[in-house]
Amino acid sequence: MKTLKLRHVILLISIIIIVDQALKIWIKTSHPTGEVLRVFGMDWFRIHFIENPGMAWGWKFGNETGKMILTLFRLAAVIFGTWYLGKIVKQQYSRGFVVCAGLIYAGALGNLIDSMFYGMIFDKGLHYDAAINEYVTYSGIAEFSSSGYSSFLHGSVVDMLYFPIIKSNFPSWMPFVGGQDFEFFSPIFNIADASISIGVITLLIFQKRFFKKHMADDAHSTVETNTDVSDKVQVS
Repeated sequence: MKTLKLRHVILLISIIIIVDQALKIWIKTSHPTGEVLRVFGMDWFRIHFIENPGMAWGWKFGNETGKMILTLFRLAAVIFGTWYLGKIVKQQYSRGFVVCAGLIYAGALGNLIDSMFYGMIFDKGLHYDAAINEYVTYSGIAEFSSSGYSSFLHGSVVDMLYFPIIKSNFPSWMPFVGGQDFEFFSPIFNIADASISIGVITLLIFQKRFFKKHMADDAHSTVETNTDVSDKVQVS
């Protein structure tokens, strides 16, 4: 079975983090929120800059307390993931399984960086306003700043990839949603989100193959014998 070495996993994670952060920093320091461009003029592939205070795909998790809990959970997951990646590489799990684990880890780390530090290093960002008990956006283009728009663990995640492949309406005869707008694919996400999704989906599809190979290799590495071993055995 082909396996990956730890340095290869670190390289994979580093590439994803660098691309993810480079794209986020570029769009945040170059554009205001909203649509930036249509890639190659295509309607279905757009760069649309938004900020997300909560989980992937723009979901929220309560107020600032909820956000801090979510960020701390991400931090704990990354710490556990660091140990787990080292373990599965050492135990020579299949290459596919290690790659999937690395993709999920890289995505979690990419968004964790936003949540932990972006509120401290940028002067503008989506932030929580206690007076109205809601997150509020901003105008203009953000810049690097030592003061920041928020504090440690309270930064917002930057999203920009938007693929509205199909835009239509539900048929009028459908109950509840008849006549309403329909869009596929509506979420706006980032490279880190995509990395997590690819890792999870691939793992779910091929999990039996990944673990079957690992179990088979474990069985082959164990040599069993029924021969009695004693000091009475003579070697001629």
